[in-house]
Amino acid sequence: MNRSVSFYIAGLLSGALLATLIFALFTGGTLRDNRTVVLKLGHSLDTAHPVHAGMVHMAERLEEKSGGRVRLEIYPNGQLGSETECIEQLQQGALAMTKTSAAPLEGFVAEMGVFGIPYIFRDADHFWRVLDGPIGQELSVASEGVGLRGLCYYDAGSRSFYTINKPVRSPADLQGMKIRVMKSKTMMNMVEALGGSPTPIPWGELYTALQQKMVDGAENNLPSFYTNRHFEVAKHFTLDEHSRVPDILLISKPIWDGLTPQVQQWVQEAALESSRFQRTLWEEKTREALEAVQKEGVTIYRPSKEPFSQKVLAMHNSFAGTSVGELLKRIKEAD
Repeated sequence: MNRSVSFYIAGLLSGALLATLIFALFTGGTLRDNRTVVLKLGHSLDTAHPVHAGMVHMAERLEEKSGGRVRLEIYPNGQLGSETECIEQLQQGALAMTKTSAAPLEGFVAEMGVFGIPYIFRDADHFWRVLDGPIGQELSVASEGVGLRGLCYYDAGSRSFYTINKPVRSPADLQGMKIRVMKSKTMMNMVEALGGSPTPIPWGELYTALQQKMVDGAENNLPSFYTNRHFEVAKHFTLDEHSRVPDILLISKPIWDGLTPQVQQWVQEAALESSRFQRTLWEEKTREALEAVQKEGVTIYRPSKEPFSQKVLAMHNSFAGTSVGELLKRIKEAD
């Protein structure tokens, strides 16, 4: 039994009674009178991260829209558990919201793996046109069958390689390198296709893994590279921009179903507004991070992307005839 299915079964068994109590609470009194409703949001990022700032903006807008009737409490830095643990709590109705990268969600919804496929988006504008359109909407609600519902996407930028001992200027440089990746089959296949050795390591353990040279490098966006101080041990950053994997703000389906239509509207509107706010902030923080890491002695490389994209064509073709392959085709054809 795979882990995503076990999460769901565990959620059904241990959360059935809890979900019933939550439904009674949210429909029987709390949201139909004048008392304040508190929705808890747990995530693993630090408070300096632009995505955290986006969630803070959502909390402010939600309180304004509801006239103080609905309040969002945010618990950063893994206070309520790891990313996986928070997702499990959402399935059980024990936690209202969490933020996760789209990559781990492919264990629940196979189509989410499309974001880990390298070089499918032409640029940032193409990426956001897809997410703001029908494809993005379909994916945001595709996890409802496992107790989760997407509210909005946050910009997590383009992902690039950074390394300790030598730079990556071409796919050949990745040969023999152990590269940390998220626990995503698609992203592991990507690193293999480019010649590296993928090594899944929890994000919170990566600094130590780099410091102790358990891996030769990793791949992520510039703000995360900077705010988590990975620049202290990895001095080579290659802007190959191989993939764009958004963060997704999830809400517990049992809790969502217990909200009144008015409160659902407030929550959804506040989430979408926070997404637009966060995107602008992300652009600013990316520029700041680039300047900051260079001052800290990091060398930035801008290689030709053509050799990288050619290396992964077989990976693209391997999805033919699958639901992910159909989605990949739709994304490439999207205006």
